[in-house]
Amino acid sequence: MTIALVGFSCLLLLCFLGFPLGFSTLLTGLVGFAFLRAWDWHAAFTMMSQLIVETGANYGLSVIPLFLLMGVFIHRANISEDLFEASYALLGKYRGGLAQATVLACAGFSAVSGSSIATAATMTKVAMPYMRRYRYDDSFSSGVIAAGGTLGIMIPPSVPLVIYGLVAEQDIGKLFIAGVGPGFLLVALYMVAVLAVVWLRPAAGPAGEGVPRRERFRRYRSVWPVLALFVLVLGGIYFGIFTPTEASGIGATGSAAFAWWRGRLRTLGDLYASLLEAAGTTAALFIVIFGAQIFSNFINLSGLPGALVDLVGHMSLSPAGTVFAVCVICIFLGMIFEAIGILLLIVPVFLPTLIIMDVDLIWFGIVMVIVVELGLITPPIGMNVFTVRAMMPDIRLARIFRGVVPFVAADLVALGLLFAFPAIAVGLLSFK
Repeated sequence: MTIALVGFSCLLLLCFLGFPLGFSTLLTGLVGFAFLRAWDWHAAFTMMSQLIVETGANYGLSVIPLFLLMGVFIHRANISEDLFEASYALLGKYRGGLAQATVLACAGFSAVSGSSIATAATMTKVAMPYMRRYRYDDSFSSGVIAAGGTLGIMIPPSVPLVIYGLVAEQDIGKLFIAGVGPGFLLVALYMVAVLAVVWLRPAAGPAGEGVPRRERFRRYRSVWPVLALFVLVLGGIYFGIFTPTEASGIGATGSAAFAWWRGRLRTLGDLYASLLEAAGTTAALFIVIFGAQIFSNFINLSGLPGALVDLVGHMSLSPAGTVFAVCVICIFLGMIFEAIGILLLIVPVFLPTLIIMDVDLIWFGIVMVIVVELGLITPPIGMNVFTVRAMMPDIRLARIFRGVVPFVAADLVALGLLFAFPAIAVGLLSFK
């Protein structure tokens, strides 16, 4: 167990020194594995090569590049503006309506892109000019966008849910279905958070102008492809028409057709640029996956998972208490690591304990995703906050972090509700 803690310390040090997470986990895991095998480097490199080949050939991982490609095509189709304008037509005339419209647009964009950072970057470009035009407080408006972007890792299709499903050996389709209820819950809580802010500080979110009825319906009609794609992908999985892997291919094809229809994917150059972007993101993600798998092998060899099982037994923690303890650890790790890195590092360590305690691993996966979601908007890393800051360099980082505080509170409320009412996540599965 001591060598495992030393390994985690070395990993943290490498990350603080600026090494990418994938290479940090790979290096630490490789050296740690060799140390535990009496410095048998041949065994360590054999383990690494076999694991990379086996993981890369895993058919289940094929959903990742396809869902990423789906998100790239949707982004290229420039649907974000239509989503925002439709949401504005619905809510813009009310106090705080622009902020609520941003939350809805983020949810809609997330439902077909699956990327938190892409959602935050895109909605900053689309929503921020509107909110500045109506004199919204910059801290509040940037906080709404940063927090709204986190919906991308909860609302299916979600890459972190795919990663969790593969690591925990859970049905990805069930995880997607289980993510729908908590996803809508988060949207509702974020909108309540907006109402709370404008009730306490009316000047933070003034009302916008109303939209004529005919124009409202025109804007509503413009977003039907997004709804159709979401229903097609998720409905097909729910009713067993196709598997998550098949759904990812259908989603990518549908989003490509939509981008072509809008005139944004008419040349080979457009297609090449889209494929190149998806391939680059996939490669970066797979390096993290490979590194985390190697690090997990080192942790398993060190005996840490078994030691944790014994420790939990001695402490007499209940299943809920154990999950709560894991959540606290993940919240702190979320201040340092990205969401997928946390899932790959923590889940294999605690999985044996959770299985022995008969914790519902589908429910636990949803809880984990909400916890790592917090890491996207909490200091010092807060990837979504830094994304908004990069798009709006005139807003100080501290002001954006201040703006996300109500939404951090909303995430914590969502966590509490999931602990109190697990059916929010798993209830929909009982109707299947």
